[in-house]
Amino acid sequence: MYQSSHFHSSTPTAVSLLADTVRNAAFLPEELETVRDAAAYEIREINAKPELVMPELLHQLAYQNNTLGNPLLCPEERLDVINGDLLRDYVNTWYRPERIVIAGAGMEHQELVDLAYKHFGDMKATASAPSPLLQPSANGASSRTNPPTHLLPPSSPSSPSLYKTITTAATSLFHPSPVQASAEPTWQELAAAKARYTGGHQFIYQPDLDMTHVYVGFDGLSIHDEDIYALATIQILLGGGGSFSAGGPGKGMYSRLYTHVLNLHSSIDHCSAFHHIYNDTSLFGLQLTSHAHHPVTSILPLLAHQLSLLLYHPIPRTELSRAKNQLMSSLVMALESRSVEVEDLGRQVLVHGRKVSVQEMCDKIARVDAADIKRVAGRIFGAGMRGPPSVLVMGKKDVGEWAGVWRKYGLGGL
Repeated sequence: MYQSSHFHSSTPTAVSLLADTVRNAAFLPEELETVRDAAAYEIREINAKPELVMPELLHQLAYQNNTLGNPLLCPEERLDVINGDLLRDYVNTWYRPERIVIAGAGMEHQELVDLAYKHFGDMKATASAPSPLLQPSANGASSRTNPPTHLLPPSSPSSPSLYKTITTAATSLFHPSPVQASAEPTWQELAAAKARYTGGHQFIYQPDLDMTHVYVGFDGLSIHDEDIYALATIQILLGGGGSFSAGGPGKGMYSRLYTHVLNLHSSIDHCSAFHHIYNDTSLFGLQLTSHAHHPVTSILPLLAHQLSLLLYHPIPRTELSRAKNQLMSSLVMALESRSVEVEDLGRQVLVHGRKVSVQEMCDKIARVDAADIKRVAGRIFGAGMRGPPSVLVMGKKDVGEWAGVWRKYGLGGL
């Protein structure tokens, strides 16, 4: 995403600069060298911090060998292969008008339309792969008639492409033995690919860590599913956070993972619910970090118990109301920022083809009741659960086998 914040009078200049950056980037060799050094440092920093790298590894486990399971982090050994020609090839392949949304806040709509037409109006949509949101014109032609079937040119005749490299990177963590690389897809196939949830259990032995890090993920709902608001409410209801909090409004101190887990177990440093939402799926779950002396075999039962309470025990009206109010207030307060507002607008047009108002979202959240919570919980981790959970552990000891714990607490996925 490219974004600018500026005075209203500077809007034409800002749009012109953004268009020039998007369409005519120079990719100077000396600048690329600086960025490579910075990227290598950041990759090492992320890999050294479990709280940063675990979400990336969880996606690789949950969607093994496909779509969301491909790593976001470039393998460090491939950074030197990224050059100006490759980046220009990437821009020509993926920066297409049917994949671009130009959004603005605080200006006249027609002014932005005129500027968009001036700076981007000559771009032609790809007739062979029309977007469901923006259809190409009758005489629209691709800006590249023969898109490449690879994402990275080989540095030598025997060097693999980037697609094979990242596929290897995504599978090597979970399959020590060699994995047969699949045929490289075209960009159209990559753009249209649907996420395929796999799940699984992986233990990453790190004897030097003072903490045990556990993530448990489930195949969730796409952003287009009407139950997404009930699932978002479940996340707020579970809540959680770190063992130290400054408190105050909206901190979730009355959420279940605080009152049922963190407040009762001093050896647990962090416990919270997470929800990564995408166009065709989502990844919902719980994460927990405990001190090394905490018994690891008690972690899964602790988390499973919190999930089973949503399936088999009634939810107090006041607790549900508090969670819904917190969710609605977070939506409203986030849009007080113009930068958040314009990003939200662009993302919604890309995903929904229209602006979904805060009022519409709040109305749907307000209609969520206890029966909806129980029903949606059943879809995600109850009888309607699709596939096994994704259990990822990093530390000195594994948490043990999950199926017996799930069976004991009446969860699905068996």
